[in-house]
Amino acid sequence: MSDSRSVAVLGLGAMGHAFADNLLEADFDVSVWNRSPGKADDLVAGGARLADSAADAVVDAQAVIVMLPDLAITRDVLLGDRGALATMARGAVLVQMGTLGVAETDRLIAEVGESRDDIVFIDAPVSGTKAPAEQGAVVVLASGDRDRAAGVVEPIFDVLGKQTHWLGQAGRGARMKVVINAWLISMMQGIAETAHLADALGVAGDELWQVLEGGPLATPYMKLKLDTIAGGDFDPQMALQWGLKDAGLALEAGDEEALPSLAQIRNLWFDAVNAGHGEQDIAAIHAYLDRYRRR
Repeated sequence: MSDSRSVAVLGLGAMGHAFADNLLEADFDVSVWNRSPGKADDLVAGGARLADSAADAVVDAQAVIVMLPDLAITRDVLLGDRGALATMARGAVLVQMGTLGVAETDRLIAEVGESRDDIVFIDAPVSGTKAPAEQGAVVVLASGDRDRAAGVVEPIFDVLGKQTHWLGQAGRGARMKVVINAWLISMMQGIAETAHLADALGVAGDELWQVLEGGPLATPYMKLKLDTIAGGDFDPQMALQWGLKDAGLALEAGDEEALPSLAQIRNLWFDAVNAGHGEQDIAAIHAYLDRYRRR
């Protein structure tokens, strides 16, 4: 069996890159692969092995972390021609950490099981954005066969996050992630609209926070996003295009008629992405509303 501290990370977006970097800092043996190899330069300088393909990256890994944007890409990387699943070590643990959606995750679990029944599939999306990922402070929403995987994945999760919640059979993590993201998206829209109302009434963001601070309505996330809006720097912690995707996944998993506000937010964020805000932080919905208001 491969070394339990040998980890492959497939996908080096903001989150995957942070995961690989933190594992290197914790002295794990890390191999990495990304569709755009240049994103790995600093990781290679820090000791990571850059693989030519996903299949090559996983050969000696006991844990394979997959952090890719959607099901289509994830399936192609794992199950497509020269996919990584075929070359994974026997008995290795596949840790799916991207936000794929409920039906999509269930499909992937079934397909991996049909292809490699020796592989342990751990569904483990995270609650947290770029900065918490870089700080090793995300919350891991783990699900799957903990008894078989714990010795391999729990030391990894301890590096990547401040908390790990084991939620039951594989697929429960994806369900929790969809619920959490629906709340986050609704909260962000509420913060943006509240900031607009405050501005219209001559209430400064700092003044609003001073009144709320210490009470039941004060959340650190609100303060963070109010500061982002006030500063006007929308460097993405969670890009608006991914928030739009996640709103769609929540509506797909739930009853859209029972989620009318979320459906309206999805439509509004779709317009904001098309207006050029897609790669900005989700707080940029405030800037879009401002432009929309001034038409």
